[in-house]
Amino acid sequence: MAEKADEGRKVVLTADRTLMSEYSGGIFLGFSACVPKGLIPDWLYFSMFCPSVQVNEDGSVKYAPCGTRKVEAALLDYGFQKEDVVVAHPEHLDKVVGLRTKVIGITENDPLGMGPATSTFTQLFGGEAYMAVKFRELLSHPAIKRYKPRIIVGGPGAWQLEDKEVRSKLGIDCVVIGEGEKVVGSLFERALDGEPLPEVVYGDVVAEDEIPLIKEATIDGIVEIARGCGRGCDFCIPTLQRYRCLPISHILKEIEINLRAGRRPLLHAEDVLRYKAKGLEVNKEAVIDLFKTVRSYPGVNAVGVSHFALSSVASAPDVVEEISNILEAGKDGGWLSGQTGIETGSPRLIKAHMKGKCKPFNPEDWPQVVIDAFDILSRNCWVPCATLIIGLPGETEKDIDLTVDLLEELKNFKSLIVPLFLVSMGGLKDKAESFTLEKITPKHSELFLRCWEHNLDWGSTLLKEYFLTKSGGKGYGLRLVFSYAINRSRKLIRKCKDDYDYDLPAMIQDARSGKISLAPAPIRFIYRLLKPKARGD
Repeated sequence: MAEKADEGRKVVLTADRTLMSEYSGGIFLGFSACVPKGLIPDWLYFSMFCPSVQVNEDGSVKYAPCGTRKVEAALLDYGFQKEDVVVAHPEHLDKVVGLRTKVIGITENDPLGMGPATSTFTQLFGGEAYMAVKFRELLSHPAIKRYKPRIIVGGPGAWQLEDKEVRSKLGIDCVVIGEGEKVVGSLFERALDGEPLPEVVYGDVVAEDEIPLIKEATIDGIVEIARGCGRGCDFCIPTLQRYRCLPISHILKEIEINLRAGRRPLLHAEDVLRYKAKGLEVNKEAVIDLFKTVRSYPGVNAVGVSHFALSSVASAPDVVEEISNILEAGKDGGWLSGQTGIETGSPRLIKAHMKGKCKPFNPEDWPQVVIDAFDILSRNCWVPCATLIIGLPGETEKDIDLTVDLLEELKNFKSLIVPLFLVSMGGLKDKAESFTLEKITPKHSELFLRCWEHNLDWGSTLLKEYFLTKSGGKGYGLRLVFSYAINRSRKLIRKCKDDYDYDLPAMIQDARSGKISLAPAPIRFIYRLLKPKARGD
C-alpha cells in the first residue's frame, strides 16, 4: 500500500534514473549512461536503451543496484525497522518522502560526469552526460525540496563530491567515500535523531564475514563474489581496496533471493577468475567449484560474469575452458561476456603504472599476454569488452604505436575495445593531470579511431547474435538504432581520416561552429516504425 504523501518513510534509499535500469539485459548498453543528453532523443533513450526497472505501487523498486541493496541490508542489520526503510525509484519519491522522512541515501557511480567513460564522450560530443543530469534532477525533486530531508551520498563516484563547495551547491549533507556498510548505521541514526553529520566520511574496509546479505533482488541479478583487487594499477580505485572473497554459502543465499525475483545470477568481482586466489595466482579448484555449484543450484538456468583480468585468462586457459563447458557457452550461438582492461600495448607504461596487472607475467610480456588471452576467450565463446587508456603519464608516440600494433593483432577476435581518456583518480589523484581533448595529437586520434573501427567491424555480428534473443518491437528497434549508428560512425571516421588527416580536435571544433555535423540525423521515423510493434512487446 502506498505511503500517504504527508507521512513517508523515515529512511529512503535511491539512485539516479540511469542506475535504475537493466539496459534491456545488455551488459554493454550501460555505457550509454555516459553519453551526453541530447545525442539521441530522450524518449528513445529511456524507452529503448535505458528502460526503468519495475516499480511497485508504493514507489519501491523490484530490483536495485547491488550497492544500494548492501546499504539497505546494513541498515536493517544495524537495527532499523523494515517498515521505516524503503528503496525507492527516483521518479516516485513523492510516494515515499514526507513529514516522517529524515534522510535520503543516494547511490552514485558518476554524479558529476567526471569518470573516464563519461568525460571521454562529453568532451567529444559536448553537453552533459545522462548520469550527471539525472543526479542533479534527483536532488531537485519536489519532494526533497518540500520536506528537506538530510542527504547522504555514497557509491563508486562519491569521490567526486569531496569538495565542500560542490556539496554545498548541490545541497548534500554528507558523502561516504569507500565501503559504507560499517558506517551507514550510525550515520543514518544520527540523521534520524537530528544530530550534526560529518561532511565527509571515509568508510572502513569490511571483512568478508561482515559483508551483509542483501534482503531483496539486485539489478541484473548481480551477486558480489569478491571485493577489491590488489593489482595496484595507478589509475584505478578498486585496486586500492583490500582483496576479499565471500564464501559460497553467502553467494548462494544472494542467488536464491534473486531467483525468487526472476533474476539469473551475474557474478561480480573485479576479476571473477581470481575467486579464492592465492595472491595473484588463479585458484583453479576454487573457481571451478564456484561455477559448478552456482550452475547446479536449483532454478539457475544461466550465469553471467561482470569482469575478468586478461592475465588471469592467459595464465589459466583450462579454467576458462572448464567454465565455458559448465555454462554451455556457445550453445545455440550464445556467448559469455564481461569487462576487462587492455589499457596499453606498451610494456614500458605497464611497468611504470600497473606492474600488478600483468602478474604472473612480466611487463615485457604484456602485448603477448593480451593476444593469448583474446585467443583463449575467442576459442571458448567469451566476448571481452575491453578498455584502453589514452594519455597515461609519460606516454610517447612510440607507446601509442605499440598500442596501435596490438590493436592490429586483435582485429580478428570478436570483442569491443573502448578507448578512454585518463582521469586523475585512484593512485594518480593529485599526482597527474587528466587527459583532455586539447591534448589529443594526430597519433592519439589514430589510436582512438582504430579502436572504434574495430568495434564497428564487429558491431554487426554482435548485434545479430545478441538480438537473436530479442523479439518484438524493442529488439527490432535497438537493431535499427545501432545499425544506423554504425553506418553514421563509419562516415565520420572516414571524414576525420580523409578531410582532417587525423586532427580530431579540429574536426570537433568545426562541428561545434556548425561547419559540419557530428550528431546523428533525426531518427523519429524509427520511433514511428516501432510504435505499433512495441505495444505488443
